[in-house]
Amino acid sequence: MSHVSTGARSRTPEASKVFTHREIMTVLVGLLLGMFLASLDQTIVSSSIYTIANDLDGLSLQAWATTAYLITSTVSTPLYGKLSDIFGRRPLYVTAIGIFLAGSIYAGSVHSMTELAIARGIQGLGAGGLMALGLAIIGDIVPLKDRGKYQGYFMSVFGVSSVLGPVVGGFFAGTRTLMGIDGWRWVFFVNVPIAVAALTVVWIYLHLPAKHQKQRIDYWGAGAVTLALVPLLLVAEQGRSWGWASSNSWICYGLGALGILLFILAEKAAGDSALIPLRFFRIPTFGLSSLLNFIIGVGMFGAIAMLPMYLQLVKGLTPTEAGLMMITFTIGILTGSITSGQAISRTGTYKIFPVLGTAILAGAAVIMGLSLHVDTGLWVPGAIAVMFGLGLGFCMQPLTISMQMAVPPKDMGVGTSTAAFFRSMGGAAGTAVFISLLFAQAADKISGAMKTAMADPNYQKLLRDPAIAGDPANKPLFDFFKNGAGDNSLNDTSWLKNANPTLTFPIRDGFAQAIDVVMLTAAALVALAFLVSWLLPNAKLVDPRAARAQKDNAELEDETAPEVSAPLH
Repeated sequence: MSHVSTGARSRTPEASKVFTHREIMTVLVGLLLGMFLASLDQTIVSSSIYTIANDLDGLSLQAWATTAYLITSTVSTPLYGKLSDIFGRRPLYVTAIGIFLAGSIYAGSVHSMTELAIARGIQGLGAGGLMALGLAIIGDIVPLKDRGKYQGYFMSVFGVSSVLGPVVGGFFAGTRTLMGIDGWRWVFFVNVPIAVAALTVVWIYLHLPAKHQKQRIDYWGAGAVTLALVPLLLVAEQGRSWGWASSNSWICYGLGALGILLFILAEKAAGDSALIPLRFFRIPTFGLSSLLNFIIGVGMFGAIAMLPMYLQLVKGLTPTEAGLMMITFTIGILTGSITSGQAISRTGTYKIFPVLGTAILAGAAVIMGLSLHVDTGLWVPGAIAVMFGLGLGFCMQPLTISMQMAVPPKDMGVGTSTAAFFRSMGGAAGTAVFISLLFAQAADKISGAMKTAMADPNYQKLLRDPAIAGDPANKPLFDFFKNGAGDNSLNDTSWLKNANPTLTFPIRDGFAQAIDVVMLTAAALVALAFLVSWLLPNAKLVDPRAARAQKDNAELEDETAPEVSAPLH
């Protein structure tokens, strides 16, 4: 029997290295640190960018620092997935950490916003690999029956970083100097020790079988996807300031459409060598999971941005306080990802979780759209954040595993990176659309609320009070009344926190009503995802490597079985 087992292993070389739980946990530390770096950097800059831009005298260019990171991280994600299938995960992952580390050091040392945008683009190039390859490596070293349990940690890291980012960024931005260095520069320098630790762990402990498949690299597909994504991501980030019907926006729409067409033609011509082989989309599980990742990204990553908006604009919390309030989101995503991961590991069944997750997300969006007002208690958004986290935890990990299992083992990197790619694209589109919708609605809602308030004699009396009119904290408020609730007047609302709360009530009420509209729109999108989730195959996940090894064992046992002659009569 030992002879047979050895033979089976020789016929499945990718399974020859069996990792113990201790080895997996050691490697997992390095992978989680990498995921933490990439996901933290998406949020840590948001609460510090105004301080950074003011210090570098480039407030008008501050959006490009975010846009550069978004573009390079999204575009590079499918490239890392495909290249890791050809050259192996370890060298690509080490390269990604190295690029991210270099970008972080550069970003902390810049002297202009133009330099910062370039540095953020370099960081994004590394982050694309960190987000795409961590889950793929777990898919390589962990059997399917245990994969959900380990991959659940990645979703937990995502939740923790989304909360810690604004808090840590706000702390550094609010610190004038730290160890003789400008406080905001630590937003980037804090990545250095984490990246070095991740690089050390991965370099020492992650040893996968060497891989170099003889397959041509799909340069045409890579160029086409870049042409498609860069203009579309650019207009998603800049469209509100440009105007969605401006000439710049239409140029981006046209280039994006051309890039999509060229990408489809390039992938069709490349066949199995394609960046994302089109035949995968004929696999029901792969195609549906890709669609669900995109819709959930649109509906939820855009909508999740509304909770901090509500806490800061309507309830008057600081970015740090709003970040701390979002701890409940982390509790939800921890519970959802760990629970779903353990259940999938035990049963192999995954469909129930996207169904439950999208139902919970849609319910949370409806509740938020109907219940958040100026005078709503803080426990309500806290509870809603738990529901959002729970729903995402139920959706993200099972959909990633289903896409990994839908493709052959040799294409694990493509399956994993495609899940991250569609989720990232959906998140970018959702954030852009919902932020634009928020401010478009806010202008109308605030105008209506102000008209109602002006009809109140008590409100008019307060406006004429000399003490209130002479208070410097109220000057931006009176300027706002003078200019009206136009889109430009809503660009800076930081004064709302310090102005007279009674006078600012109609403005905050208008924002609350606008957020309600956005959340109900998000609920409709996630309800669509709920309907799509029912189309997923109701089958247990089967690890193709384990199935092939079992088949090899059976064939070898047949080959070595002694022949039995039929008795003579």
